[in-house]
Amino acid sequence: MRPVTAFTNPPQKIITKTIWILSFVSLFTDLASEMLYPVMPLFLKHIGYTAIFIGVLEGIAEAVAGLSKSYFGKLSDSSGKRLPFVQLGYAFSAISKPMLAIFVYPWWIFLSRTIDRLGKGIRTGARDAMLSDAGTKETKARIFGFHRSMDTLGAVFGPAVALVYLYFYPEDYTSLFLIAFLPGLLAIVLTMQLRENKGTVSTEPAKKRVSLFAFASYWKSSPAQYKRLVAGLLLFALFNSSDIFLLLKMKESGLGDTAVIGIYIFYNLVYALLAYPIGIIADRIGLKRIFIAGLVVFAGVYIGFAFNNNVTVFLLLFLLYGIYAAATEGISKAWISNMVSKNETATAIGTYSGFQSICALIASSLCGLLWYHFGSMFTFLLTAGITVVVVVYLIFYKRTTTVIS
Repeated sequence: MRPVTAFTNPPQKIITKTIWILSFVSLFTDLASEMLYPVMPLFLKHIGYTAIFIGVLEGIAEAVAGLSKSYFGKLSDSSGKRLPFVQLGYAFSAISKPMLAIFVYPWWIFLSRTIDRLGKGIRTGARDAMLSDAGTKETKARIFGFHRSMDTLGAVFGPAVALVYLYFYPEDYTSLFLIAFLPGLLAIVLTMQLRENKGTVSTEPAKKRVSLFAFASYWKSSPAQYKRLVAGLLLFALFNSSDIFLLLKMKESGLGDTAVIGIYIFYNLVYALLAYPIGIIADRIGLKRIFIAGLVVFAGVYIGFAFNNNVTVFLLLFLLYGIYAAATEGISKAWISNMVSKNETATAIGTYSGFQSICALIASSLCGLLWYHFGSMFTFLLTAGITVVVVVYLIFYKRTTTVIS
């Protein structure tokens, strides 16, 4: 497949064939996922589920993803292999999509979402390690940024497909779930074009079994600077609930399905266009500065969501939210990967993701409860306040040593 270079035109020596393939795989997978993501709260409300159920569903799904990221990340490092985890993970996510078309029982929806998130958990550590191994400390931000940019293009096309389909076939969610399997299938085919890079990870066989809670054991032996950074990131994650609640806020403000999905497409377009350029800037002026700036923008967005009900302002807020995502999503992984050796990259990122997803379980569940009892304004303002605390913490965070890769 020949890539379209007009989108970013990155230097070929930095964006390798492996990065291109992984990026297109993520694009197609996210296209499938994002066809359904903005539809899920509409679908769940359509069949009678509450904000509390939505929060618990998303929280548990993300917790499963996080715990499995840690386990399979450690397994990838221990086995010296990346590719099997990447291929299996994307396959799981693909088959989960049509499952939603079969039943609407709560346990079945939980199962489908869990399989989808388990697939993400299986692949994430190994995939991010492949991306990290392809770069240097001076280029990782733009590599992760480019990958996030392509990934997020899928998040632009996915909701657009859903928007057009639901315009002609309102509330026909079942057929949409079946259609979402097709791009997932394309992603599976593309993973077959990847090749293992045996020079970047240990080929020694694992000496002991890997625990499901590998993130806990790695945390004990990880560098102090890693712990301090991750502690700050996890405090933020503890109150950063699913984006579904932002969509729910717009829905409660009176916006129709078309407007909600359209604004979500706009957000992802901003994210996709800015992730790579912001990655370049981060490589030049520092990952920490860009990440902190992203959190400041996030706090402002949540304050805006607390008080706004106007569609025009929602557009502005999601523009800023796209900037926040571009400045933090890939940057955090690049930042973490620079602190550990190559044979620990998948474990380090997986450990962070494991703790992060436990926080996501708490965050989304807590958000659903707070929303139900105190309303959206209190919930958004609390999140903004905690984010300011994290910003102050990271400002005073200092790296003490350099890891030899």
